[in-house]
Amino acid sequence: MEENKKHLWKTIIIAFLVLIGIGVTIDLAYIYFQANFNEHALPSFCSINDFIDCDGVARTVESQFLGVPLAYWGLFLYLFMGLMLMVDGLKKIPFLKFMEVFKNKFHYIAALGLISFIISMTLFAVSYFEIKKLCVMCLVTYLLNFLIGLIAAAGLKGHFIGAIRQSWIDFVDALKPIPYRIAFIIVVALATGFLSWTFTSAKFSPALKGYRAFGEFLNMKTNIYAVEGNVLGSKDKDAVVLEVYSDYMCPICSTANLMVHKVVTDFKNVRVEHHNMPLDKACNKYMTEDFHIGSCISAKYGLAAEKQGKFWEVENVLFEKPASTEQDILKNLKESGIKLNFDQLKKDANSKEVADVINKDIDFAFSKGMVGTPSLKIGNDFQMGVKPYPELKQWLIENGAKPKIKLFR
Repeated sequence: MEENKKHLWKTIIIAFLVLIGIGVTIDLAYIYFQANFNEHALPSFCSINDFIDCDGVARTVESQFLGVPLAYWGLFLYLFMGLMLMVDGLKKIPFLKFMEVFKNKFHYIAALGLISFIISMTLFAVSYFEIKKLCVMCLVTYLLNFLIGLIAAAGLKGHFIGAIRQSWIDFVDALKPIPYRIAFIIVVALATGFLSWTFTSAKFSPALKGYRAFGEFLNMKTNIYAVEGNVLGSKDKDAVVLEVYSDYMCPICSTANLMVHKVVTDFKNVRVEHHNMPLDKACNKYMTEDFHIGSCISAKYGLAAEKQGKFWEVENVLFEKPASTEQDILKNLKESGIKLNFDQLKKDANSKEVADVINKDIDFAFSKGMVGTPSLKIGNDFQMGVKPYPELKQWLIENGAKPKIKLFR
């Protein structure tokens, strides 16, 4: 009787934690969707700064496994744990008799709790040391995994080790009957097929798809193709002009910036011209809500640097160290070592002349339907979004660009 009472309380506590886990992972799935599939989404409540940034973590390739967002894996884990809590009642239903193979529910939950916690700590290390951002909602699930595993393992012989050992024994026993073995093979085959599709198609992971298309540039910490001055590429008046409409606070624009720098090393008659299209209502009259805050003041400093013949050097700093305030922009530029007249730079950045140039670029872009960044233009041919590098090169060739002959790469 006492043992049954302990099991009841254990079930109630784990069920409560599992329900919290389901709620948190559903919220994480929503954050993931907004961050990756809604370009006009506002920052989530747990994106507080550059370090505590759930949205930033959600946009990384590390936020998925086999093409499936980690939030969905977490939701599946908690749903399975919830199913295990109800398995004793479910196996009594005639058409669910196959669930009789689950004989020791707390052992399975304890083993899953331990394994998921170890995975959680690995993800925490990746987030902290590699991505350099933390998702506070993810941290909640890490704690839940630990607590669920700890509570489930309480009172079990051998604790976690015993739970894993018993889970393995039950798994082997469950596969002894031929029908169950066949059913297991079918389930594994279906799961393998589904995960192969999600991984190869990257349907649910724009970051994975982007990594495959732009991996060389996503991994580039600094612009190895950086140039000095105001001209990027050929100075020939007959050069093929690739115009880029960009936003300094747009993550993929930074990747596009690296790509267009490389372009001029691969072609002998291409010139890249930069235009500003900040999606920031501080200067963009078409924006009705806060978005890419700081891109307006960044654009102003880029144009101000152009007056001193330092546009592309400053442009690289603005992309490599995004800053949302004038103070931070000036700090980054001073630390960069670029020789600038900072008093004049600040004066020019806040001038009407610079503001008019930005407004002209914004009006033109929106009049042509280029409402996203980056947007590319060659002659009268427009492209919203960035192409994979081979496609970008082919687009230039179709418009008259001539590749350089390189004996060594």
